[in-house]
Amino acid sequence: MSINLKALSAKLGLSPTTVSRALSGYSDVSPATRERVQQAARELGYQPNRAARQVALGRADAVGIVYPPASEFLGNPSFRETLEGLAHVLEQSECDLLLAAAPRQNELRVYDRMVRGRRVDALIVAHTLREDPRIAYLQEAGFPFVAYGRTERPEGFPWLDFDNETGSRVAVQRLVALGHRRIAYVHVPLSYNFAHQRHVGYLAALAEAGIAADPSIVLGGSMDRRAGYGAAQQLLAMPQRPTAVIVDNNLGGVGLIRALLDQGVAVGREMSVIVNEGVPEDTLFAGLTVAAIRQPTPYRSGQTLGEMVLALAERKPLEQAQVLRQPELSEGNSIGPPQG
Repeated sequence: MSINLKALSAKLGLSPTTVSRALSGYSDVSPATRERVQQAARELGYQPNRAARQVALGRADAVGIVYPPASEFLGNPSFRETLEGLAHVLEQSECDLLLAAAPRQNELRVYDRMVRGRRVDALIVAHTLREDPRIAYLQEAGFPFVAYGRTERPEGFPWLDFDNETGSRVAVQRLVALGHRRIAYVHVPLSYNFAHQRHVGYLAALAEAGIAADPSIVLGGSMDRRAGYGAAQQLLAMPQRPTAVIVDNNLGGVGLIRALLDQGVAVGREMSVIVNEGVPEDTLFAGLTVAAIRQPTPYRSGQTLGEMVLALAERKPLEQAQVLRQPELSEGNSIGPPQG
């Protein structure tokens, strides 16, 4: 037999509000009282009435992410793995993850409706821009959020990000050590802050190695396989081909390598390739292990985002408000010394 909140409160001699806040882990209830309430709830089989709890605490028990329906990110296996880790952490706290579709031109209007309607307790802003109007809006509204990435001015808000500049530096340094001097670079729009940071790292590492950057072998595009495929075709058509190429995103890396293989290019011998984030695990490149700049697993990143956003949703202090993780080079047979 289960017991309701009123009966549990009477049993403990506490007010329903105190019991509710103790069960939710609020810091304004003493640790001893929280433990007493939670133990009694377990022993007596208390099951909270979620709707009543939401009304009593002014909570939606939900965290939101706003996305354009055609966004390339939702089709990215790495990001889907991040969402899985995030959803797992939220579900353990009986908090839902809501993905709201929004046309790019009306994205801020969707943010405004979610904030004003209190449809969620906090938001995650993913794939941040160098100048991000979503973050500016949430800061002005005073609404809790965690950014998955930084902006050009990352002070004053919580975020989880990776040292993207260092990742590109490591990739260039490895190729230079192998003897490469003509190193191409394929990137997504530099309005994305992670892309800008990776591009800055690429240029800085070339300069440190005494190599003049060649704009003709730095190619921009969208974040998808087709863009990577097209970039490879452009590089292969050049009178003087690069001997190596770095791709700043995983889907572009898949497309680029597919194009090289289709043209009979021996990856790792005729042209070396390093892909930021690596190619998705289900990519079928027989016998090819792609060298990659890797971050901590996307699933673990999702868990960290979940822990951070839950703390904000519950109005608890963050143990660490800004988390920067370091990349590392994962070797593979897609790189080697240049031929000739």
